[in-house]
Amino acid sequence: MLLLHLLFLQKSMEKTLVIIPTFNEIENIASIIAAVFDTGLALDILVVDDQSPDGTATEVLKQMNSYPERLFLESKAKKEGLGAAYVHGFLWALRRQYEYIFEMDADFSHDPKELPSMLEELKNEVDVIVGSRYIHGVNVVNWPLSRVMLSFFASIYVRWITGMPVKDATAGFVGYKRKVLELINLKHIKFVGYAFQIEMKYKAWIRGLHVKEHPIIFVNRALGTSKMNGSIIWEALFGVLFLRFNKIKFLKKE
Repeated sequence: MLLLHLLFLQKSMEKTLVIIPTFNEIENIASIIAAVFDTGLALDILVVDDQSPDGTATEVLKQMNSYPERLFLESKAKKEGLGAAYVHGFLWALRRQYEYIFEMDADFSHDPKELPSMLEELKNEVDVIVGSRYIHGVNVVNWPLSRVMLSFFASIYVRWITGMPVKDATAGFVGYKRKVLELINLKHIKFVGYAFQIEMKYKAWIRGLHVKEHPIIFVNRALGTSKMNGSIIWEALFGVLFLRFNKIKFLKKE
């Protein structure tokens, strides 16, 4: 009985956090917060805001009244990009002993209804669970064909260069076990855009951690504007080469 009680206490202490980075997401932020909590999961949300001039952070503060001790806000001192926002959130989560840490977008391109099944995977044998657009064909809705082709062939390029068996390497809907973020030296994360997403998966994979893809349907944002730009694309193209040629260095350094 004592052993069962201890196991129950251990499970109850395995906290889950969803990190949502924001920059000018005033149209979406209240709705995405509600949708994540409506999954019924015992989880918290951390919004990491990159100094949004549209009042996103102010709206989060209002929402915190409805979700006391479950919704948190970190406002960055300056805009540094997606990767820096996530690293900030990951370090915040590690300091507070979260066991399962998710990253997802604020614009509903990632469906919160996928969280229960993705969390269940993490609680078993999986170390990194990737919400994948390409595990079963191409599951993308309302994207221009040019962007679908860019994203799809970028993932093929990543697999070819790195050898990493992940079909959606640039995916931004990802869950990590705590131990993954502890093994990866977050202070040495180099990239900020799509390359950041590749870097995190690659550094987990080269350590022999179990990275698994979970099929999702990716829906293009209905509100707000995309943060995609040319510099992010070029960073990903050249970043992949950097990652591949520094594989041994990463393993030794971290």
